[in-house]
Amino acid sequence: MEKEMTGADRRKKLILLMRESEQPLSGTQLGQVTGVSRQVVVQDIALLRTEGYPIVSTAKGYLLNEPKCATRVIKVCHTNEQVEEELTSIVDLGGTVLNVMVNHRVYGRVEAALNIRNRRDVQGFLNDLRTGKSVPLLNVTSGYHFHKISAESEEVLDEIEHALQKKGFLAEVMPYEQETHA
Repeated sequence: MEKEMTGADRRKKLILLMRESEQPLSGTQLGQVTGVSRQVVVQDIALLRTEGYPIVSTAKGYLLNEPKCATRVIKVCHTNEQVEEELTSIVDLGGTVLNVMVNHRVYGRVEAALNIRNRRDVQGFLNDLRTGKSVPLLNVTSGYHFHKISAESEEVLDEIEHALQKKGFLAEVMPYEQETHA
């Protein structure tokens, strides 16, 4: 008997299918491939949107509205006071901060979508931190955290890494972290 796909695995599969498709994919098509109903696909699409995936609904189906670009996961370490400097360093060089991730010894991997593309987004994020009762995820891991970043090319990502290294933000990825954040 074939093992049923978990919800998280199914949503990963939906993203992969939409990334690989040149054409919109209907909810029925996606449901057939993943073994669920169209209604479950609609719910999964809603969850993926809340995670920050730019999914567009058309009359012919769903499209992932992501520009074709290079992505990379980087490990950084800094203080709360340096969040703005870190984020503006990335966006000023043409990068987008897609998310933030930490490895917590008790809770495991904790991840949140950011989608910070420019200085206005940086200021909005900082304002949300100031006016809320929350602190950046980096606080649960002594400043160490990961970002998935995107840019138009690998060369731009290299520039971003170099700038972060020069500022002392770039941290060494430990061997046990290689697989987790690839």
